[in-house]
Formats: sequence, structure tokens, C-alpha cells
Amino acid sequence: MAGTARTVGIKDVAREAGVSVGTVSNVINQPDRVSPATLQHVRGVIERLGYVRSESARQLRAGRSRIMALLVLDMGNPFFVDIARGAERTARAAGLGVMVCNSDQKAAEEADYLALFAEQRVRGVLVTPADPSGANLREFRRHGIPYVLVDRVAGDGDGDGHGDGDGGFGGGPGSDTGTGTGAGCSVSVDDVVGGSLAIRHLTSTGHRAFAYVSGPSHLQQVRDRREGALLALAEAGLPASALQEVSVERLDVASGRDAGSRLLGLPTRPTAVFCANDLLALGVLQALYAAGVRVPEDMAIVGYDDIEFAAAATVPLTSVRQPAVTLGARAAELLLEETGDRAEHHRHEHLVLQPELVVRRSSLTPR
Repeated sequence: MAGTARTVGIKDVAREAGVSVGTVSNVINQPDRVSPATLQHVRGVIERLGYVRSESARQLRAGRSRIMALLVLDMGNPFFVDIARGAERTARAAGLGVMVCNSDQKAAEEADYLALFAEQRVRGVLVTPADPSGANLREFRRHGIPYVLVDRVAGDGDGDGHGDGDGGFGGGPGSDTGTGTGAGCSVSVDDVVGGSLAIRHLTSTGHRAFAYVSGPSHLQQVRDRREGALLALAEAGLPASALQEVSVERLDVASGRDAGSRLLGLPTRPTAVFCANDLLALGVLQALYAAGVRVPEDMAIVGYDDIEFAAAATVPLTSVRQPAVTLGARAAELLLEETGDRAEHHRHEHLVLQPELVVRRSSLTPR
């Protein structure tokens, strides 16, 4: 039976090369301090033995990890893939890597991953919270590892009106930049504005009966988009009752198909549908198409996020665009600032970016 392969260590390299461990360390970390001949000789031994330095050991000595973690609600949603892309670009430019994890919109999964991040002593965490109570993040805060909320507005601390109910992260409109004294930074999009953009567009094309396909009610984004929709109805002189809500438990295509079937059974069928995200909108579009309902002639649809699939749908989807790549990049920048060489000068910031409406054929027919 074959034996277990032994890991080659720095002492093995030093012994084989006939130099000190310190010299091998300089070859790896400070090659300018080693003569060219020694450098070439030791590097040859490293290559021949297949030595790979232990990053975990290096981190323990340096006291700082080169890994930041990203925990999102659903990696099946291209919106979060774009957030990860933005975070990774920023991290790699700073010489760091990103560990991407998926909570699957479950508080228990989120808690397990946060515990793993604490065990691994990651540099910091970018997180879109799944736990509506905020208990997971309050527990994680004890470890002293910085985190930045992504696609969620952070409050100014527990007891500020967002604390106990939303676990220190609330929602609602805000300025483009700002500072706070809460548990951490946040980068989000003004979803109230986004909801208003969607319904304002639909009222401008003559619609007067609407449905809102929402997601889990504990998600602040879902509530804010509904709030924006109601504000736009009021601007148009329409009552709140003009917006019927069809709620679903998940923000995915399957839930959208289910919502589409339920829409067709409403006593008063709406002429326009606003969905809390594009995956829901694509599911609704599939259900309407299967039932022979024409989009946009019989029912207009507006989604949210403007993922790549929105423009490629059978009927190109009108959507409220979120700057997802920028969200991830700015969140990573804030985390780097908080964990960098000038961390003592860092002040928590709560950045709120602005959405924009991208109009396509799914909502274009005037009524």
C-alpha cells in the first residue's frame, strides 16, 4: 500500500539547498536581499521539491489574512454574480482573494458560514444578510472581524430605529454618501426610488390596475420597492388599492411562474405587473406565455436588477437597473479601507447608489 505523501516544508528546502531557513524565507519574501547565485540555487531546489509556502502560517505571523469573504443570498441569481465580480476585481487589485459563499436565503446557513469565517480569521466579510432578526451579525460582531453590508442599508447602531427590528440594518432612501457610527459600513441602492421608477413608467403608458409580485416580506429591499410603487401611484392620483400584491417565498423563476398563474386568477386582472426582481419577472413571463396572454398587449411586465437575461428574454424585459458590479466593488473598497494600514482613520460609511430604468418591449405598448 502506498504511503501518504509528506508535505515539503521550508526546513526541507533549507536542508536540501544547504542554506539557513532565514535565507529561504528571504528568497520567497525579500529576494532583493539575496545574491543572484543563491537566489537561483534556492529557487531551483524549491521547484525540484515542489515546495508551496503555507499561506495560513504566513497569515498567523503577519496577523492579517489575504482572504475576504462574500456571503450572498443566492448565487443562482446573476445579480449576486455581478456583485461578486465587482468585489473580486477590487480585491485582486489589492493582492487579496475572495471566498464566495451562498446562504440560500436561510438564516441557519448564514450562521454556519459566519462561524466558518470567524474560525478562518478572514480579513473581513461582505454580506447580504439573510437573518431578519440580525442576531447572526450581532453574534459575529464579537469576533472583531469587520464586515460591510451589501445591498442593504446599515443603521447607525442598535436602538436607532433600525436596530432591534432589522438587526441594525434597515432600509429606505438616503444620500449618495454619508457616515455613521454603527457596527459597519454598507453599500446599497435606493430601492424606494427604484420602485417609483417602475410604476411611474407604467402609469405614463396608461395603466391603472397593477400587481406587485413581491418576495419574502422580511427583506427590506422587497418592502422598499413596494413603498416606491405606492408613492408613484399617489403621484398619479391613484389609490393604494390599485396595486394588488402577490407574495412569494423565494426570489426565483419557479416562484415567478407560480405568481404568474395566481395573477391570472385574480378577480380583477391587472394590466401591468411590477416584480421585485428579474427572476420573478421571467417566471411571470413564462406563465403568461403558456396561458396565451400577450405581453405587453394584454399585460405589461417590469422587473428589477436588469440582469443579462432580461434583455435576452422572449419579450425583452423592462427592468430597473442596479449597478451590481459597482455595489461589489465599492463594498470591497470600504472593507479594504477598514482593514488597511490607515484603519485607525476609517469612518463607517453608508453609500446609497441610484437605480435607473431600462425600457424594453415588455412594457412599451401604450394603453
